[in-house]
Amino acid sequence: MHKSHGFAAPGYEGVLDLFESFLAEDPEYSAQVSAYRNGQKVVDLTGGPHITAGTITGVYSVSKGVAALVISLLVQEGLLDLDRTVAHYWPEFGVHGKDGLLVREALSHQAGLLGVEGGFALDEFHTPQAAARLADARPAWRPGSCFGYHAITIGILMEELCRRVSGTSLQSIYDLRIRSVYGVDFFLGLPEELEPRYRNVLYDTDPRQPWLDPLSLDGLNSNAPVSSIMELPNRQEVRAAGMSAAGGVGTAQGLARLYAAVTTGVDGGAPLLTPETISLMSQEQVWGLDRSSGLDNAFAVVFMKPHPSRNFGSHRAFGHEGANAALAFADPSYGLGFGYVPRRAEDGRTPGRAHRLASAVRCSAAAAS
Repeated sequence: MHKSHGFAAPGYEGVLDLFESFLAEDPEYSAQVSAYRNGQKVVDLTGGPHITAGTITGVYSVSKGVAALVISLLVQEGLLDLDRTVAHYWPEFGVHGKDGLLVREALSHQAGLLGVEGGFALDEFHTPQAAARLADARPAWRPGSCFGYHAITIGILMEELCRRVSGTSLQSIYDLRIRSVYGVDFFLGLPEELEPRYRNVLYDTDPRQPWLDPLSLDGLNSNAPVSSIMELPNRQEVRAAGMSAAGGVGTAQGLARLYAAVTTGVDGGAPLLTPETISLMSQEQVWGLDRSSGLDNAFAVVFMKPHPSRNFGSHRAFGHEGANAALAFADPSYGLGFGYVPRRAEDGRTPGRAHRLASAVRCSAAAAS
């Protein structure tokens, strides 16, 4: 049996016990979990044979929540208005019935732009060409009429809006104004000198299976003509570019510190975002049947929101999950920043570990109040 390394503060022993129960039931289980409460680290645990506290690995769509913190900063500073149309900032976007689509609608998966014919090349994601192709695309449904998870294209939308209003890249703003300022061990664009810390996400099955019809909504959504979403962070060119939809890499401690830094502040410092900005960005925009997945889902502006099938926090919580079951979020109700990163992608045989750990952290925080 593998034992955990790290610590759980007094009152958080239940989190440690739960994490070690996961290690006991599966000898291959390898993960990191971390939490901050009111700006102070209260949990930082690592366990299993395939990971250390310093291991950096992929977290897939958890990257979207990180990128959304940059969007939140642009909104806070008045550069981006959620109630303006996307075409106001990006005139070329306003074709094929997309001229009335609001920024808040586009960034809550209502655009109907799941992908483009033929998919995006891996070296195309961050280029003006990708944005131009998306701007010229015809939506799969009337924009604003329903919602469906935009697994790849919401990253292109965020990045192009950021370029239009700030004149620089989303990744640069994240690195200069958030990551480096708060000492966050999470990257949208992994520097070459840190590559030795990276370890590939492990899979139990071939990530390209089952086959997806590249012309289906699901195929467009997952960029199936080019690659499997599950392969993305394991591609050096993807994590080096810091693709904001699915290319972020880092540690659970880095993610927990990040969400704490922007909401409560860390180590006695002031938070990056104001309560007003947090309330605006984390307000639920859509809930119900997701047109892309066919499952129930709920979104704020980019951020995932808790609901009965994704019960990771209080009604005020906001964050994002990843395809490998990684999870990171802030929960203002409890003053929490939380991060969970497994080394092996988790599937239906091991559901809910991240949510169970998040619940244990919340229980401990509530008891300490």
